[in-house]
Amino acid sequence: MSEQNPVLIVIDMQNGFQNPAMPPSNNPACEGNVLSLLATWREKGLPVVLVRHDSKNAGSVLAPGQSGNDLQAGIDGPHDLLVTKSVNSAFYGEPDLKTWLDASNYKKLVICGIQTNYCCETTARMAGNMGFEVEFVLDATRTFDLKDNEGNVVSAETLSKITAVNLDGEFATVVSTKAAIAGISAL
Repeated sequence: MSEQNPVLIVIDMQNGFQNPAMPPSNNPACEGNVLSLLATWREKGLPVVLVRHDSKNAGSVLAPGQSGNDLQAGIDGPHDLLVTKSVNSAFYGEPDLKTWLDASNYKKLVICGIQTNYCCETTARMAGNMGFEVEFVLDATRTFDLKDNEGNVVSAETLSKITAVNLDGEFATVVSTKAAIAGISAL
């Protein structure tokens, strides 16, 4: 593999995030866009990293040993690395993502998955600080409504826009699924 090949990092696309008890979410196109990215990367033989959140909270829908922890249908196909983590960043998982990327001299990362403003944004920020060239595929992420410290609901759509503003030009380049796929068409 060439160091120029972009690595697709698919974060926490797990059954638990489809639980009807979850708060309202934005971007119903997320799963389809992630599957399109995966299909393109797999067809071209480009490197794919899958990341799974293994919650340490036994009551969590993402706790190991239950169906909510499993990757969604179509996600768990051919991949080069599976990273498991229990915190927000894929760089604090097992096996060590940075060590794996450095061993192959990969420089460009394309990030997608769930949740936009937690695990996806944290991973993108760390990757940018580590010197990787990062594309953040905003329409291939989604998040959920959250309450602020005063109990006011902040919509998932607002949180997604804030993540895009936080990342673009500082830690990553925010792109669409269509742009990410077009960017590798010439490879």
